[in-house]
Amino acid sequence: MTIAGSDSGGGAGIEADLRTFAALGVHGTVALTAITAQNTFSVTAVCPLEAEMVAAQVTTVTDDIELSAVKTGMLARPRTIEAVAELAARGVLPQLVVDPVLVSSSGHALMEDGGAEAYRRALLPHALLTTPNLREAAVLGRVDVRELSTLEAIITVGRDILHLGPRYVLIKGGHFLEGAVTQDRAPDVLLGPEGDVVLDGPRIETPNDHGTGCSLAAACVAYLALGNDVPTAVTNAKAYVARALAGAATWRLGRGHGPIDHMGWNAEQ
Repeated sequence: MTIAGSDSGGGAGIEADLRTFAALGVHGTVALTAITAQNTFSVTAVCPLEAEMVAAQVTTVTDDIELSAVKTGMLARPRTIEAVAELAARGVLPQLVVDPVLVSSSGHALMEDGGAEAYRRALLPHALLTTPNLREAAVLGRVDVRELSTLEAIITVGRDILHLGPRYVLIKGGHFLEGAVTQDRAPDVLLGPEGDVVLDGPRIETPNDHGTGCSLAAACVAYLALGNDVPTAVTNAKAYVARALAGAATWRLGRGHGPIDHMGWNAEQ
């Protein structure tokens, strides 16, 4: 299941999540949290649903379909975060992956005030895995994102987030590391019971990277549903997103950051 917002441009949110689930061979269910008006370069409007409606979607689905793994994306309101946390506390959301969406890549706020604190206090303690990017990790760890310019600093904030309760933390966006990568590498950092692991990977130059964070978290959920443990699911998810980025590298869809190749249409690339 994905508990997330809709992207009218089709590149991120539940649209990206469902394509990822389908590409990896699992059936996806949905609890919609918000409607957005957006395209490849901007978000012009956000209309959140009431938390009670979000919870109703989840409970209605789970009354009929047994879930194997769940992700959260854009939750939009602190009360929705709390409602999802209440469901998680009841055991309704197995293998929960929390993608703490706070701001769009174009800079538009996707969470009302108080959202970061609600994540810290209510939802992250129930997460098997959380997948913040560097900016989200900085907010959750209460540091300036400019401080996260070295591997040591990223691991430190990752450990701080681990102390909030999730079993694993995956910090995305390693290509910002100074001195830790070259221009052609894009490592992420996974922290958990096995220790701290830098997951290296190729940096793919492409304007079409909209929805990569959503897709990575969704791929983690798909692989967890297929029986992978967390480190294996994360490794496989990272490889899937790298293929999808490479497949979309030559696309020209819209005037901004286009979507990735979720379905492998350009797999030969």
